[in-house]
Amino acid sequence: MGIDKAKAEIKKLREEIRHHDYCYYVLSQPEVSDREYDGLMLRLKRLEEEFPVLITLDSPTQRVSGGVQEGFKTVRHRQKMLSLDNVYSFPELKDWAQRVRKGLSPDEAVEYAVEPKIDGLSANLTYQDGVLTVGSTRGDGETGEDVTVNLRTIRAVPLRLKSDNPPQLIEIRGEVYLGIEDFNQLNKERQKQGEVLFANPRNAASGSLKLLDARITAGRKLNFFAHSLGEVDGANFLSHWEFLTAMKKNGLRVNPENKLCKNLNQVFKFCALWEKTRRKLGYQIDGVVVKVNSLKQQDRLGATLKSPRWATAYKFPAHQVTTRLKDIIVSVGRTGVITPVADLEPVECGGVTISRATLHNFDEVERLGIKIGDRVVLERAGEVIPKIIKVVESVRSGREKAFKIPKTCSVCAGPIMKEKEEEVAYRCINPSCPAQLEKGLIHFAGRSCMDIEGMGELVVRQLIERGLVKDFADIYYLGKGQLLTLELFKEKKAENLLTAVEKSKRQPLARLVYALGIRHVGEKAAYILAKRFKTIENLMA
Repeated sequence: MGIDKAKAEIKKLREEIRHHDYCYYVLSQPEVSDREYDGLMLRLKRLEEEFPVLITLDSPTQRVSGGVQEGFKTVRHRQKMLSLDNVYSFPELKDWAQRVRKGLSPDEAVEYAVEPKIDGLSANLTYQDGVLTVGSTRGDGETGEDVTVNLRTIRAVPLRLKSDNPPQLIEIRGEVYLGIEDFNQLNKERQKQGEVLFANPRNAASGSLKLLDARITAGRKLNFFAHSLGEVDGANFLSHWEFLTAMKKNGLRVNPENKLCKNLNQVFKFCALWEKTRRKLGYQIDGVVVKVNSLKQQDRLGATLKSPRWATAYKFPAHQVTTRLKDIIVSVGRTGVITPVADLEPVECGGVTISRATLHNFDEVERLGIKIGDRVVLERAGEVIPKIIKVVESVRSGREKAFKIPKTCSVCAGPIMKEKEEEVAYRCINPSCPAQLEKGLIHFAGRSCMDIEGMGELVVRQLIERGLVKDFADIYYLGKGQLLTLELFKEKKAENLLTAVEKSKRQPLARLVYALGIRHVGEKAAYILAKRFKTIENLMA
């Protein structure tokens, strides 16, 4: 195939893929199967590999960059990204609306654009002549971190706007978030790997967007809703609603639950509706954003140093319930940290049945003054992981039992202590503790470390129980015969695991250093060490 023919086919394939992305992510109306879509993408990749001179940054194949970044540059927003003031009741929301009316003519009609307030991370997308050039976090409102490479991995963020006549420049603000189902799956994977769980989807989205390895971000299933306009050159919008409609036509996701309200009573009804039904959504919301719809009215109302006068956030009250604390059990992490966990009588809170809640550390147990058998108040405020906020001391019967910090590990019977008096954490200091080894091996083999596919929690547990693996190095001496002695393995599965183990030897040094689970050495520190020492031999010298 000649280059001219390849160029024409590549152009056609890119247009088809962008169209199908729009149908799937914006309209939620896919026109092709996953297999057909993958076929188009594979054909495009092969053509670009054959004709690399035709690769462009806005090609659908270029979403995920290779390699690990050193850090994020600071970028200045062309127009400030202000935060919103909050109101916590309908009377407060009415007071805000009255202040809006005072800033306008008495006889002016005021429309309100309302939208569910997603509990995520604000981001700013800059498009020049229709092409995404910079993506950044909100930061302090004036400057943010340049996370373009990570924002490009989000399939709901178009690399090129659909318009044939896009603005010369436009800043589009929106929310990066993680759906509840994807958040739960991510935490399950982290638990298997012995990693610290994310407290809520917002923290997960924020942490994922700021990873130095875009390949890991790409696997986190982040999503995006456009919600605000920043600087614009080459387009003129009369209202916020007109802007949102235009963004949807341009290929950006706009929340389908948004509504245009003619008066404040309609706003109240919208807020009340989503306060009751928010759990039906596939993502976390913690309130409703209310904006004056007219952009001219917005300009006249202006802003304070911190927030616009033409918008506010109505925040939902937290879900609280009471239940009984049946017991406090302890779990052992991969670094030996002992974490107390509340074993609760199952109770529904915010549409979810809760039977466990972390108590974080023994200082928190002491601060709460909690006893086994106590009635406790459980709160779930926009969080998937609930927390105990207080004890209901007035209903104590006298039969409650004080909790004592264990002196020995529940798994290995080794001693538990603080390594330094100023530390909060108690640890099992037995280096041979099976619980630490198990969680350490799961972390070592995890996707963000050595990525040994097939070495999950059950496999690791059996390897330890049979004495086949006593440290990380033993993984690389496993043979097919040994694996076939385990209940979980047949011939093909054993071969697949050994292939994955062999493949892991090609992982970069930074991943190996992180996989070793050295205390205080996270992904960023591992990258810095790998860059400084180049080889594992230099690092160990």
